[in-house]
Amino acid sequence: MALKSHIARGVGRLTDLVFTRGQGSYVQTSCGKRFLDFTTGIGVVNTGHSHPRVVAAAKEQLDSIVHSQVNIGHHDKMLELTELLLPNLPRGLDTIYYGTTGAEAVENAVKMARVMTGKHAIVVFRGGYHGRTFGTMAMTTSSRIYRQKFGPLIPGVHVTPFPFEYHGITSDMAMNELEQLFKDTLHEEDVAAFVIEPVLGEGGYVPAPPDFLKKVREFANSKNALMICDEVQTGFGRTGSLFACDSDYYGDDVQPDILTMAKGIASGFPLSGVATYREIADQCEPGMLGGTYAGNALSCAAAVATQKVIHDENLVENSAKMGVRLRDNLRSIQQSEVSKGLIGDIRGLGLMTGVEFDKEAEPGIKAKLSQACLKERLLLLGCSTYEVVRFVPPLNISEEDVDMGCEKFENALKSVL
Repeated sequence: MALKSHIARGVGRLTDLVFTRGQGSYVQTSCGKRFLDFTTGIGVVNTGHSHPRVVAAAKEQLDSIVHSQVNIGHHDKMLELTELLLPNLPRGLDTIYYGTTGAEAVENAVKMARVMTGKHAIVVFRGGYHGRTFGTMAMTTSSRIYRQKFGPLIPGVHVTPFPFEYHGITSDMAMNELEQLFKDTLHEEDVAAFVIEPVLGEGGYVPAPPDFLKKVREFANSKNALMICDEVQTGFGRTGSLFACDSDYYGDDVQPDILTMAKGIASGFPLSGVATYREIADQCEPGMLGGTYAGNALSCAAAVATQKVIHDENLVENSAKMGVRLRDNLRSIQQSEVSKGLIGDIRGLGLMTGVEFDKEAEPGIKAKLSQACLKERLLLLGCSTYEVVRFVPPLNISEEDVDMGCEKFENALKSVL
């Protein structure tokens, strides 16, 4: 199509296909080709494409009100969504700000932290992805592509290692580096918050070791700083818990001061949120927060339906169960002759799984494998500066489609290796 040439080339794409339909775990192109989707719009349509209940809720809302601007008044769907979310947030979080995108949520979380503490510096962890705006670009280190040639970025952001045991960085080593940062570079009187993804997303689908978030929480307390958990990608059942930081995996000792959320909140409708304590949120005076499309009524209606689907259809439990099945299948492939011993690590929580190839694999294998998967009618993305492919299917995926996706992956692997 000639029109494709008029779309900005700065947007990277897996394919040049034109998608016209999506249903459940599958999408369809303008040519009628059907693909099993193990990307879900990068962890967005957790309820599957075009879930009937979400679609029905959106259609009904279209007949009521589409845009009810938050600086003018409340709307009923935002209040209904808040009523659903509050009991399910990590304990104690009782106040929510609604935005549009994940990056917007992170920036507003930083605003709240700075106002609350009266301090400015932000500590982030290497490999994290927090967005593409100027504030969140400075916080993102999952790949240089997100920030190259855009500088200077905002000052006051400091990077410390994230524990990545496959690459030799243990939890203790990461904590030692964090402590050293405060000896040679930072003073606690300057630091407002620590911002961390419980599971690195774009950085390689790497879960933090169970003890690490607890250590960061304790360290933040010792520096009179806040802890912000960025759950834009991990939230709403993706990791087999509604929120990763509130899971059995991390225990009861990780309680963020601020939680950011987006992606899976509304099944593809643009919506994000910042959950915190009223004490923190109330430090922002009226007018300090807001946005034209913040907490859009149509998106909130879709989010209400999404929360009900997640609950009624046991999607959190299915995510945990199917995640185990997925990784078991992938480990069988890893141990077979097909992999030629080149799959080095399989990791993840719930239906957020990364497969990393070892250093003996051909450079660029993740991109070649993604293209080979297309020939198998499977959508699969890479991530990280390492050779990692990520498996992000819908949370309501069936056992049959998990197995079929792994079979397609295995066939693609054969063609690449």
